[in-house]
Amino acid sequence: MTDRATEARNAAGQYFKDGFNCSESVLRATTDVLGIPADEQSLRMTTGFGGGFGHAGCVCGALAASVMALGLLRGRNAATESREEAYALSKEFHDRFRGKFGATCCRALNPHPFDTREHLVNCVKITGNTAKLLMEFLEEKGLTEPAVSTR
Repeated sequence: MTDRATEARNAAGQYFKDGFNCSESVLRATTDVLGIPADEQSLRMTTGFGGGFGHAGCVCGALAASVMALGLLRGRNAATESREEAYALSKEFHDRFRGKFGATCCRALNPHPFDTREHLVNCVKITGNTAKLLMEFLEEKGLTEPAVSTR
């Protein structure tokens, strides 16, 4: 495990313990570790992903925030730019997440009732380990700096 992966895991876990949800924690930790300024609007956009999209139990919020981070690094600014790199990276990370955790849905990853001790203990582990997995993925792919727009 790299120093940045450890730092991301620890930062995400601490954000979660401080009261941020899984998605808020992963995006905040990732931008902190990479030194990428994230505006408050971007950070606030992650809130609704917690609990698998507002307690719906669907897509894990930590996974959703990871895809947001990939978009921050390799997303496009204009419709004329290719979306294929972002799509390929998102799919690959999704598959890696599923391989590590066995599922991508919040309710499958964490079957405990929301906000119980068991739920929170499990979720902080998933949150921290997702931030670690993402940082390892970013380093492996050489994606620790935002791409320069071609527009």
